[in-house]
Amino acid sequence: MNDIFDQVKHDIISAIKNDELVLPTLPEVAIKVRDIAMDPDATLDQLMSVIGTDPSLSARIIKVANSPLIRASQKIDDLKTALMRLGMAYTCNIATGLAMEQMFQATSDLIDKRLRETWNRAAEVAGICHVLCRYRTKLLPDQATLAGLVHQIGVLPILTYAEDHGKLLNNSLTLDSVIEKLAPAIGNRILQTWDFPPEIQKVPSQHLDFSREVEQADYADLVTVSLLQSYMGTQHPFGKINYHKVKAFIRLGLDPDMQETEMEDLSEEMEAAKEMLL
Repeated sequence: MNDIFDQVKHDIISAIKNDELVLPTLPEVAIKVRDIAMDPDATLDQLMSVIGTDPSLSARIIKVANSPLIRASQKIDDLKTALMRLGMAYTCNIATGLAMEQMFQATSDLIDKRLRETWNRAAEVAGICHVLCRYRTKLLPDQATLAGLVHQIGVLPILTYAEDHGKLLNNSLTLDSVIEKLAPAIGNRILQTWDFPPEIQKVPSQHLDFSREVEQADYADLVTVSLLQSYMGTQHPFGKINYHKVKAFIRLGLDPDMQETEMEDLSEEMEAAKEMLL
């Protein structure tokens, strides 16, 4: 296993250093949505014309607008009203994140299964981020959701590599080790290439630094706590973390000893947030 791991690590690191690693490209609709988001003169009609070209994304934006989290009294069924309800910035961030789901697909059954699992975990973490952000920070819930959806984006090129290299594809322990060691840094690079906001660009690596010191809670903190919450009660290593050693809990005002109880109080909203993303 070590020989395979060392070879894969060498290949991928060399590709990164030589700018030869093929990074995933944002779906076209996501690129157009982000262009609109950065245009101060853009209108909701322009945003609607872009999102409206993708029936699946349109349906999901309407689903978000009807989520219990939005606390709207009347159900809607058209895209324009959904955009008016959510607003330009919120829609752009959520649409960017949701459009990325199409990237988590592969021709190999094994890789496709892993990508689906990765996306489902990201959606769960993003949902928890959304709710925690509302109750524990003054940050933006749509940005928090986007941070959750992209925190494992570095897995994509590794699984693409594995799909072309049978030895790695058929050795799950080695593949897990490669992902654990390399995905965070690759994720940072992808988000930098996509020109994501600076506060989100380093989330793939920073959310795994449990002793990280920053002045106030940020999006990486939200992802850290949300990730641990998603593994609570499981045999996964993240399910056995000592929360007292995770500084993000303190910055978010969560008592590590009471964390499970506090999360239970928000469990319905967290489930609703996850549901709106799947």
